[in-house]
Amino acid sequence: MDDFLNKEQKEIFSERVRAGKRTYFFDVKATRSNDYYLTITESKRRYKDDGSFTYEKHKLFLYKEDFNKFVAALNQSVDYVKEELLPGVDFDKFDKDNFENNESSSTNGSTSDDSTELKWD
Repeated sequence: MDDFLNKEQKEIFSERVRAGKRTYFFDVKATRSNDYYLTITESKRRYKDDGSFTYEKHKLFLYKEDFNKFVAALNQSVDYVKEELLPGVDFDKFDKDNFENNESSSTNGSTSDDSTELKWD
């Protein structure tokens, strides 16, 4: 049992974002050699026929050498949707709704930035 616990990666930081029926988790973890990576998990509650439920999860592992490329592609994709496909939508309204409903929280005590631009500093 100790070997299993020793192999498990240490979680350094976690941010949770509730988005309707989905919840996203952004977790910074450390390997045994103190290298860091990010896991992004989408979690959805699924109900079974008997009324009980289970969580369906999809997970991405993002390593430090890919951070800048990932953030650049994500920002370009989001900007394209906002500017080219949905230019009339007020995306700031969604942030205000989430803030008022306390839909976002983190385990490190920080508050979320209002900026839609992702940064890795």
